[in-house]
Amino acid sequence: MQGELTDNAVVAESEFHSAWMTSEGAVGLTGASTALFPWWSFTKTVLAIAALRLVEEGCLSLDDPRPGKPFTLRQLLTHRAGVPDYGGIDAYNQAVARREDAWSRAFLLEKAGADQLLFAPGTGWAYSNIGYLFVGDAIAEASGLPLAQALRRFVLDPLDLAGTRLATEHADFRQIFWPSLASYDPRWVYHGCLIGPPIEAARLLHALFHGRLLPPELVASMYARFTPLGDAPAGRPGTDIGYGMGLMLGKMGAAGRVFGHSGAGPGSVNAVCHFPDLSPALTVAVFADGEDQGVVEREVLSIAFDHLT
Repeated sequence: MQGELTDNAVVAESEFHSAWMTSEGAVGLTGASTALFPWWSFTKTVLAIAALRLVEEGCLSLDDPRPGKPFTLRQLLTHRAGVPDYGGIDAYNQAVARREDAWSRAFLLEKAGADQLLFAPGTGWAYSNIGYLFVGDAIAEASGLPLAQALRRFVLDPLDLAGTRLATEHADFRQIFWPSLASYDPRWVYHGCLIGPPIEAARLLHALFHGRLLPPELVASMYARFTPLGDAPAGRPGTDIGYGMGLMLGKMGAAGRVFGHSGAGPGSVNAVCHFPDLSPALTVAVFADGEDQGVVEREVLSIAFDHLT
């Protein structure tokens, strides 16, 4: 797609739970915008922010090799470290589908062959949840805090996002909006899975681009390291797709540039996006059930088109 909204029938079949806000302060809500939803891989954006807060404080280095490793924090954040992923492991997906308890970290890393890099760090790109597991390790080690506490200290509490937290056990997912996820073990998301309302997801990304979490130069660094990945797959809006540090990057036709992250898990998808070229700038978070990330991304684009001037 080239920034055009298509297949409206598919979009209309899904019930959206959305929140959006502009740089002028306007706010919009649809669906259960204050209920709890899994943020899935939007958690990566939050991990990147926390890591960069520690870089700002001098507790972490972006470009020194991680202790005992051949890759840097920047390479982990940009998926350029060569670390394998677990998303394509059949046994993993089958165990999740059966709603089994998550494997131990050691077993997961062994199954994924995490000690065998796919390429020399910095020479390629491969999306890796395990890479962000290592980002979480770096945050915990540098802060001296468990990851859940570190994310609260460096990201959630400064924005008063009291409704969002890191899910660590079955009981957390029993509070999710969709009953079908009540039996899911959030430890299957090895880098951690935040749960929270759409309005807080939108507020978080909005705050990032309005100077409330990081200085401008560090925010710019999150989208300056552009890894070109071509156009979005069929059915998903966007061109000139790339990946920065914890941010997916691209363009959506007349809406211009878009920075943010999508996420997907069992029966649930989301997209949280910022449109800096709209006037006023717009931040949108959309959550829906189903497996198709294109559905929520098209809804994000629909909301953006409504704000074109």
